[in-house]
Amino acid sequence: MRYVVISDIHGNFPALQMVLMDAQPFDAILCLGDVVGYGPNPNECVERLQDFPFTCIVGNHDWGAIGRADLLIFNNDARQALYWTQQELSLENRNFLSDLPATVEMDTFMLAHGSPREPIWEYLVDARSARDNFTMFDFHVALVGHTHLPLALEWAEGPQQARILLPDWGTPLSLDGRRLILNPGSVGQPRDGDPRASYAILDTEHMTWEFRRVPYAVEITQERMRARGLPSRLIDRLQMGR
Repeated sequence: MRYVVISDIHGNFPALQMVLMDAQPFDAILCLGDVVGYGPNPNECVERLQDFPFTCIVGNHDWGAIGRADLLIFNNDARQALYWTQQELSLENRNFLSDLPATVEMDTFMLAHGSPREPIWEYLVDARSARDNFTMFDFHVALVGHTHLPLALEWAEGPQQARILLPDWGTPLSLDGRRLILNPGSVGQPRDGDPRASYAILDTEHMTWEFRRVPYAVEITQERMRARGLPSRLIDRLQMGR
């Protein structure tokens, strides 16, 4: 199977559309949560996922949008965007988000928005937290999102036990015989200094993972956000990828 792996779309429909075009051909979508929040097109993003075979898990902003997370947990900009998203979501799409699981296991793959240990909230960005997750669970490969940073974390026997692997763009990473935590980065709000939409291709026949980037019309998303009165900081950061 050839999967397009996406996370943190955050209501950014132009970015999602470009990723789905760039990733062709693929057999199915694996979505690692936060379909909504921040961005101006939550309904369109939820509905577009369902045009393909997909597996999707829930993220913290999805929870915020359906009232399962206290919005006081979020910073002021995120909270304002979630108040707006709550009013914007159709009942059908609220129900879709409500039905999403926190984790999914597929053969030797585990899907979680944050981490296997804390599926909704934990940020996996360092070797220590990765080591804790590797030792607590027996997954072969965990696919996570939440940080908006494309990243690979690998288990390695030895004093460090876990190490960080930075993306090698366009070069497939072999998964055979390795334990890994893989993050495709963010489709709709990258935070690694590159404003292009970030995603990955998972090929389970050849057991490879490939980090990918694709540009999209950032200004269209920004214009839609302004028209909806969303916070200016969220609008500006799209252009910087921060």
